[in-house]
Amino acid sequence: MPLTDLPLEQLLAYRPEVDAPADLDAFWAGTLAAARAAGGSARLLPVEGSPLTGVDVWDVRFPGWRGEPVAGWLLAPRGAPGPLPVVVEYLGYSQGRGLPLEHLLYPAAGWAVFVMDSRGQGHETPDAHEGPAAQWVGGFMTKGVDAPQHHYYRRLYADAVRAVDFVRGLDGLVDPGRVVVAGNSQGGGVALAVAALADGLVAGAMVNVPFLQHFRRSVEIAGDGPYPEVAEYLRFHTPGAVERTFRTLSYFDGVNLAARAGAPALFSVALMDPVCPPSTVYAAYHRYAGPKEMAVWPFADHAGGRAAQLDRQLRWLARLTGHAGADGVDQRP
Repeated sequence: MPLTDLPLEQLLAYRPEVDAPADLDAFWAGTLAAARAAGGSARLLPVEGSPLTGVDVWDVRFPGWRGEPVAGWLLAPRGAPGPLPVVVEYLGYSQGRGLPLEHLLYPAAGWAVFVMDSRGQGHETPDAHEGPAAQWVGGFMTKGVDAPQHHYYRRLYADAVRAVDFVRGLDGLVDPGRVVVAGNSQGGGVALAVAALADGLVAGAMVNVPFLQHFRRSVEIAGDGPYPEVAEYLRFHTPGAVERTFRTLSYFDGVNLAARAGAPALFSVALMDPVCPPSTVYAAYHRYAGPKEMAVWPFADHAGGRAAQLDRQLRWLARLTGHAGADGVDQRP
């Protein structure tokens, strides 16, 4: 896999001018107010008979956008004294919550984890909203792209913020002051968005090889992954559709949201990534307003740093919170 973008020395200086919509803050304030006002009740059901003898597992439904039920898994190390710090994990493009045994890393380190299903992408949280302009190409990038109030990512970001609201309300089990959002690719982009939209409600963000950044450049240069959906959509549309499409996407662009995030963040970037071009990751990183650090993987593709990045994340979490693991040993390096 060759280098796909700018060399590292240029990435370190890459700070493009990206115009945010004038009503960006009002749009998101109204969206989240509407999502919260819709109400809805959460359901937690213990999973009985699990072979995961060291972990407690709950099957969750919580109210997301318009109060619609969103699926999730909640896992916590069995017998660990609460309240526990928690990672809220968002998923990559086209992934659902899967099985509990896929999410054991953080419980093994003494943390609770809440894994949010992505509406319409998994098999347990539907997304029936189309708006007046139906999706033209497969995937989610152009779903409702005629206007920001119709776009798919308005609903997904609202669900993701409501997931933070949900875990902060788990009295006795979760420490509301130690909620960290995390994800890879789409999940990393969602984590960055939540760090901005729920600023003050999260203690940190782990943003790995994030998707949903610097849309115009990503669509122009990404050779793989979901960004080409937008190019395909625009290929057969009038020139007027180009600016309208990118204006809609600007409401969901992590570069525009990053300046509104204040929690400490650990980013990662892969310099041979054909899906999320490194320059788009750095564009968001440089705009991020909170304390931040970047893990650079020079020869990695979209998989990023793999297990080495997971190890770095656990050490970063330990420094962030001082939390000892399930065995009572302080994990700070």
